[in-house]
Amino acid sequence: METDWILGLAGGMLVGLGGAVYLLGNGRIMGASGILGGLLDGSGQSTAGERLAFITGVIAMPLLMGLLAGTPQTHVTSSATVLIIAGLLVGLGTRMANGCTSGHGVCGVSRLSLRGITAAAAFMLAGILTLAVLRQVMGVI
Repeated sequence: METDWILGLAGGMLVGLGGAVYLLGNGRIMGASGILGGLLDGSGQSTAGERLAFITGVIAMPLLMGLLAGTPQTHVTSSATVLIIAGLLVGLGTRMANGCTSGHGVCGVSRLSLRGITAAAAFMLAGILTLAVLRQVMGVI
């Protein structure tokens, strides 16, 4: 029986737990793009330490887990160009949507926010269509 899904489930549960702790701890939504965006544009200077700690954890924990437990095998493209373009498009999309998957998808949907549900549905549909076109039509992925 395939058990790879367990890692995704565990990761999703940890993101949800992190969102709940962040909301209960300081009363704000855990949106990674907003946290990083506030550091980059200067609007979050009053909470810069908290924001830096969050971003450091987001970067450091996967690296630490990779060292301790090994890096899991993925089926992502090996093309660095595709990955860079994808990352830039995700960043652009999160700024246009005023939030990302953690803010809208995890925190917004769990709070039954209409804005979060709408955004999550839109980015899921866009992701599905993009994958279908890139994989089936263009053969890139």
